[in-house]
Amino acid sequence: MKIVDPHIHLWDLDTHHYPWLANPGVSFVGDARALKHNYLIADFLADADAAGSAHAPEAHAVADANAAATNPTASPERFELVKAVHIDANHDPADPVEETRWLQSVADGAASRGMPNAIVAGADLSADNVEAVLAAHAAFPNTRGIRQILNVHANPLYDYVGRHYMRESAWRRNFGLLRKYRLSFDLQLYPSQMPEAVELARENPHTPFIVNHAGMFVDRDTPLGWRAWRDGLRALAACENVAVKISGLAMFDHAWTVESLRPYVLETIDAFGVERAMFASNFPVDRLFGGYHALWSAYAAIVNGASAAEKEALFRRTAERVYRI
Repeated sequence: MKIVDPHIHLWDLDTHHYPWLANPGVSFVGDARALKHNYLIADFLADADAAGSAHAPEAHAVADANAAATNPTASPERFELVKAVHIDANHDPADPVEETRWLQSVADGAASRGMPNAIVAGADLSADNVEAVLAAHAAFPNTRGIRQILNVHANPLYDYVGRHYMRESAWRRNFGLLRKYRLSFDLQLYPSQMPEAVELARENPHTPFIVNHAGMFVDRDTPLGWRAWRDGLRALAACENVAVKISGLAMFDHAWTVESLRPYVLETIDAFGVERAMFASNFPVDRLFGGYHALWSAYAAIVNGASAAEKEALFRRTAERVYRI
């Protein structure tokens, strides 16, 4: 099966600064100390190529068994990566354009197979110089959008930024610059923030929004948390300019199985439809909890009953259209 992976990260710790990897620790997403090493395009392609081999690595056996349990007569699926989208890796905020410059050089290199085919760059939309930053990002041919992490949570364990950007007038005013530079916005937030995001999407109907990680169902273990996530997703899905990436699920389910992921995957697809939903890996972060083949096999098992056209949308076509690749 051909796949497009619309959510990957690369980092070169030898030549670039990533503050969160300077002194990583253990958090809800796992032990980030295991991520403190270079993850270059060759490393990512090696992970992806293993998913296309006839013999999946030993580490994938558990997820493949889960998939087989769902469809006992199926042979192991092979996945051929054809395109990828790089999402900002929380590069040095003092020079966010340097990451884009590096990624463009990677994509232009002979060994990258043209990847990343699209770049979603980092920018602080509250900064005084944000228009200059956006213009500099947009000057690179593979730039397609911007991500600024917005996650705020009452529990310090889950809080990323400690600041409600969407409530700030200057931030919202600068958000309008994205349309000027033909940039989409990767929306990373928690369910409690979704009502504010709905307002933002309605205020900016010509800017494409892509919800990251299926809305990050952080409080999923309570009925109230499930409803807040489900209802928030459906409110966002009612905005025609909003799509969603089904990714990052392992950050909240470290011992995941096909069955533990199934309700979240199906609920997300039901809300957005296959034309506005796409599978993604969040590698190498989700690599902490399983192999590349394991993850994509789980997705395939969950939507095993979908039509060929529906699968093609989820695994490839939606990402190609949304990110213009």
